[in-house]
Amino acid sequence: MVKVSRKAWLGGVWLSLLPLIATAQITDPLHLESGLLAGISGSDPAVRVYRGVPYAAPPVDALRWHAPQTPPSWEGVREADTFGPGCMQNIAGSRPPWTEEFMHQGSVSEDCLYLNVWTTAKNANEKRPVLVYIHGGGFSEGSGSVAVYDGEALAKKGVVVVIINYRLGVIGFLAHPEMTAGSSDHASGNFGLLDQVAALQWIQQNIAAFGGDPNNVTIAGQSAGAMAVYLLTAAPPAKDLFHRAIVQSGPGGLASFGLSSTHALARPLSEAEAGGAEFAEAKGASSLQELRAMSVDELTAGPAAGGGPLRFGPVIDGYFLPDSVPAIYAQGTQHDVPMLMGFNADEPSAFPGYGKAMVESFRETARESYGESAEAFLALYPAATDAEAGHAQKTSQRDLAAVAIEQLAAERAQTAKADLYLYYFERGIPWPERPEFGAFHTAEVPYFFNTLDMLDRPWESLDRRLADTMSSYWVHFATDGNPNGAELPEWPAYDGQDVRFMRLGERVAPDAMANRATRDFFEGYLAE
Repeated sequence: MVKVSRKAWLGGVWLSLLPLIATAQITDPLHLESGLLAGISGSDPAVRVYRGVPYAAPPVDALRWHAPQTPPSWEGVREADTFGPGCMQNIAGSRPPWTEEFMHQGSVSEDCLYLNVWTTAKNANEKRPVLVYIHGGGFSEGSGSVAVYDGEALAKKGVVVVIINYRLGVIGFLAHPEMTAGSSDHASGNFGLLDQVAALQWIQQNIAAFGGDPNNVTIAGQSAGAMAVYLLTAAPPAKDLFHRAIVQSGPGGLASFGLSSTHALARPLSEAEAGGAEFAEAKGASSLQELRAMSVDELTAGPAAGGGPLRFGPVIDGYFLPDSVPAIYAQGTQHDVPMLMGFNADEPSAFPGYGKAMVESFRETARESYGESAEAFLALYPAATDAEAGHAQKTSQRDLAAVAIEQLAAERAQTAKADLYLYYFERGIPWPERPEFGAFHTAEVPYFFNTLDMLDRPWESLDRRLADTMSSYWVHFATDGNPNGAELPEWPAYDGQDVRFMRLGERVAPDAMANRATRDFFEGYLAE
């Protein structure tokens, strides 16, 4: 996989004999812990891109279901001009509203622990802020090579962008009693999360070569990536590896999907081990050794591979996660870093029937969901017609997500001192053929990455302005933990009293999301 030219190798040997001084111009090859690395120009020649850079050893053969190991060194100059394969997953290609630009395209492999870097730094001593993005996909799909994750526009605004792969599905999150017993940490199940820690450790050791500051690292993620970010803020192995966190459509924000609590972030180890034993039995394996002997295709074939009835995800394993996330925050033992958190207006719009509820079905769902409190719910969200029922369905789900995030913010504030900023993204991607999706789950990603041109949509000037504004907010936050800048509308920090979300849409301004009555109702519901 490593492409090395003799000319580049000889040049690298000569360069390695020169003294390394902090003011040296950043020119290829870069000197990393593992060897010399050469990148390529972005679409803007001011941007250097390094694709498919290994941050850990290939987790194959004996390293399957083990913590990631140090990446092997290479001789000569490694040409980082091609994305590495995605981690093992079922390739969907497209699943509207997630068109090809939002999904992994290309090959997959167990040998997948690669990352990609975008930088416009001129000197190795520039110490630019580093933004590390962790992709979503339900811990079962996605990769760092997804089109809308292109880091060039953010790099041009002054940050060094790093986007990583991590193990997924059964390969990344299988727990098993034998695996736990044989582990020096007495843990199993969080290999994909340990990959993320390994990537952050690699950044500490190597990012200065790209002009980045290892003491100014922001982790960001959306959906499962946001869950991972929040877990990392509670994980002892991630201590001192990052300094800010961005949580997009993660804990709290997914309340409209029925994931209304941070308790849904991870399962107890015993439950995960039981699921792993069930998986092994379904595969006809009577031991962990037999599971390890199976090909990756055998392991991921059928509905039990990530995305089927038996899903794999984070575990309260006693090592990466010593307790539930709410308990860790209540104890005040989390990594107290500035945080930016929010959700989208139409998170569940991919579900059939979203916003199209009939009066009777809306009332029936209310009775199923809220039981004895159903009449109180229906008084807050009255619907005499089908059109009103569809609107009430959308509004109530948005209010539930907003209150869940406010509750999460209040719980965090009990022990956290670092600032928190909340947002509400409400701009529906222009899509005349599919207007029903609105501001769907993941719709904010091409705006904050400022990658609208990766999508063939009838963009308006409003979209261009919003993408420029959001990318600037994210870059400012990654720079100093505060999204505000002189050219931007003022974004207030959470204060626990006058709770306001930054509306990101046709209007960019702080606003309250729930009135007192809806807040009281959903706080009671969430408490139950």
